[in-house]
Amino acid sequence: MTTPAQDPARVTRRRRKHERQAVVFGLLIALLVVLGLGALAVYTDTIEAPFSEPIHTPSAAAATIEPACLPVNERWPDGAPPMQYNNVNVRVYNAADINFNLAGANADVLTERGFNVRDTGDFTYEIEGRSEIRYGVKGIREAYTLAAQYADVRLVLDDRPGEFVDLLVGQEWREPLPVEEVPLENGEPMANLPGCLPAEEIDPIPREYGYQRGPNADDSSEEA
Repeated sequence: MTTPAQDPARVTRRRRKHERQAVVFGLLIALLVVLGLGALAVYTDTIEAPFSEPIHTPSAAAATIEPACLPVNERWPDGAPPMQYNNVNVRVYNAADINFNLAGANADVLTERGFNVRDTGDFTYEIEGRSEIRYGVKGIREAYTLAAQYADVRLVLDDRPGEFVDLLVGQEWREPLPVEEVPLENGEPMANLPGCLPAEEIDPIPREYGYQRGPNADDSSEEA
């Protein structure tokens, strides 16, 4: 019994179909192998995961905001003087990934200088760059007075209603300046920070809540 001859066109189509299937399955297998090797490398810390670093939108917004200029008042024809330290209400929070009581250490120095430290604890996320001072429109002089204690700190305006200021100790933190190097002399007017804008021209970032507060927190500070 003889086998009937097959249609050459049908044979060609079938062969091409098998070839396409082989290519598709080959690519899928190769992709699975690559993904498996990549997962193994991440698991064994051979390479870093591409999404291992958290993205913090508030931090990015704060990094681009300009400082507010000092308020203008007819009582200060030559410029705004610094606040008396005991009239500056400060909360200090650790925003650096360091197993050290950065908030407490800074709070101790500021307390010794007469600042009214009302709370210490941890911030809600890490600040990768410089330390920041968060303040509202009513606390600009307070923020400048506190900023003068440090060689490099960023001022960030948020929409808080009160005069409290928050010091967030970032990854690139610096210790407070020695008292003799603080550029505040006998109540002389303070200088505006470079690039400052009038407060009304700045879009403040939303104030953040939920700080991990210390055991000696002053409950009234939450009203600021």
